[in-house]
Amino acid sequence: MASTTIAEISRLDLQDLSTPPVASITGVKHLSSYNWIEAPTPTIAVPGSPPLWSAPRFPRQLKKDSGLIYIAQNAARHPDSPLEPLFRALYIANPLFDIRSIDVVTDRNNIRKLLSFINPGSTRNGLETFTINIEVTKNTAIFSREETATHEFIGPHEFRGFGHEFEKVYTTSQISGSTGHHRIISYRFGDLSFIVRHETDGYVDADTRIPSSNSKEPENDSLSSMLGSLSLSPTNRPPNTTPNTTLAGSKLTIKEEGRVVPIGSTLEIKTRVFHKPLKIQEVAPQLWVSQTPKLVRAYHHKGTFQGPEIEDVAAEIRRWEGGNQRDLRKLAALISKILNVVKGCGGNAIVKYDEKRDKLVVRKVDRKKMLPKDLYSKWDDKDNSEAETNTDHDAGAEMCGIERAT
Repeated sequence: MASTTIAEISRLDLQDLSTPPVASITGVKHLSSYNWIEAPTPTIAVPGSPPLWSAPRFPRQLKKDSGLIYIAQNAARHPDSPLEPLFRALYIANPLFDIRSIDVVTDRNNIRKLLSFINPGSTRNGLETFTINIEVTKNTAIFSREETATHEFIGPHEFRGFGHEFEKVYTTSQISGSTGHHRIISYRFGDLSFIVRHETDGYVDADTRIPSSNSKEPENDSLSSMLGSLSLSPTNRPPNTTPNTTLAGSKLTIKEEGRVVPIGSTLEIKTRVFHKPLKIQEVAPQLWVSQTPKLVRAYHHKGTFQGPEIEDVAAEIRRWEGGNQRDLRKLAALISKILNVVKGCGGNAIVKYDEKRDKLVVRKVDRKKMLPKDLYSKWDDKDNSEAETNTDHDAGAEMCGIERAT
C-alpha cells in the first residue's frame, strides 16, 4: 500500500489551531448495539445485550486470566470489514438513519489515542505508537482502528491479572454464545457530529440502588439521569423473531436477538490489586468518550475479591470534562484539522503517531474500500442511488502536498 506524507502535526502545532470556546459532549443518543457470537462464520446478534451484573454475595477466589483474549474483536472476527457490523446494526435499528448528517464514525479507542497524543499523561501506560485508517465518503469520515495484533493467548505460566475471569463470575451473559457486546451511540463534540462504537462490560438491573459519587449534585444535572431518560430506538423485539440473514456481498451473518439496554444502565469494570487503588482520573477519558455512567472498581488480594460495588460516576466524569477543557478543545481542533487534510487529499489516509519524532504523520494512501459496496448507497441522494462515493474529494487530491499544521 503506497503512501505519501501530506501533513505532520506536532504537539506544539496544536497551540496554533483554532479551538472551540467549549468542548463538551452533548446530545447523546443510543443508536444500536450487537453481540459477537461464537460461530464458524462472522455472526452478530442485534440488538444483543450486555451481561447482567450479578455479583456473588460472598468473597470469591478467582483463577487468573488465561486463554484467548481479544484486543480488537471486530477486526479479529471480521478482518475484511471491521466496521461493517456497526453499520448493519445501525440500519437494523434505524432503517432511515441519515448517515450524511454525521461527520465522524469511529471506535472509542481512536479518540482515546488522539487524546493521549495531546496529553500523554492522560493514559496509564503513556503514549505508544498507533495508526488510524481514515476513509471519507461525501462529508463523513470513517476512522478504523489498526492494531498490530487483534487478539492474544495468555499461557498457563503467564500472569495478566483477573479482569476477564472477574467478568465471567460477576456478570451473567444474556445472549447464548456471546463473546462481547458493542454499543453504538451518537453525540456532538465541538462542532462535529460523531457516531462512536465501544465495548460494554455489563449493565445493572433497573431495580438496583446505586450510590452516587456526588450526592450533592442536583439530580437534573446528573449525566446518569439524562442518559437514563433517553428515548431508545425501536428494536426491543422478542428474541429470535427472524431467521439468520446474510446480505449479498457480505460475509457477515446477522441474528435478531436480545433487547435494548439504556445507556444509563451500562457499566465499566476495572480490577486492581487492593494496594493500588484506581483513581477516577485514570479511567475518566474512557468513560467520557463512551458516556458510560457507572463504574465497578473491584480490588483483590491474591485473587480474592471482596464485595465490589457499582458507583454512579456520571457527576465525576462531567467534572473531569470541565476540568480538562484545554486538552478537549485541542482534541476537537485536532480532529477537525485531520478531517480537512484528508478531505483535501482524496479522502483516503492513515494517521500514525511517529514515536521517534513525537509527531502525528498523515499519509495519503490507495487501498480497497472499508465497507461492502451496498452500504455506500446510504450516502447517496434518494434520486441518485448510483452516485460515486468519493467524487467530492477527488478534485482536491491534485492540490494535495506536504503541509504543516497551522
